Amino acid sequence: MSAYLVVIGLVVLERLAELTVARRNLAWARSRGGVEYGRRHYPWIVVAHAALLAAAPAEVWLLDRPFVPLLGWPMLAVALLAQGLRWWCIGTLGRQWNTRVVVVPDMPLVRGGPYRWLRHPNYVAVVAEGLALPLVHTAWLTALCFTAANAVLLTVRVRVENAALITAAGRP
Repeated sequence: MSAYLVVIGLVVLERLAELTVARRNLAWARSRGGVEYGRRHYPWIVVAHAALLAAAPAEVWLLDRPFVPLLGWPMLAVALLAQGLRWWCIGTLGRQWNTRVVVVPDMPLVRGGPYRWLRHPNYVAVVAEGLALPLVHTAWLTALCFTAANAVLLTVRVRVENAALITAAGRP
């Protein structure tokens, strides 16, 4: 359990680093006329991700979930790969990356890095991590609940993001 808490703690630190980058990028975007879309759903995303990071270790502790090496090690690898993909997305988007949907006028659509193959690769990382991180220590209820909530949130988020990008490109 203590090793799992270290893993969760490292993910919390990673999230704090993301928020630092996002705040800096938001200030940059706003200074260049950036427009934010989807403000209403954003707090729910924050709640879901915070709940994931709290519920997974709580489930392990309260329901005495075991570490099962045949499940735990591969899920840890998936969670680590998800972090790598997430930071690849952040690096590729540069100042255009944010935890919010913010579009800066006249900025080109990024088509490099993982965006060569996928329109929303960051969400692939979110889905993979949301499933894998709890399963590192067999917190299957958390994995199931987060995955269901995340599916609803990402449905809204992707629609908002796609609409924002179309609007920014000047297409009706």
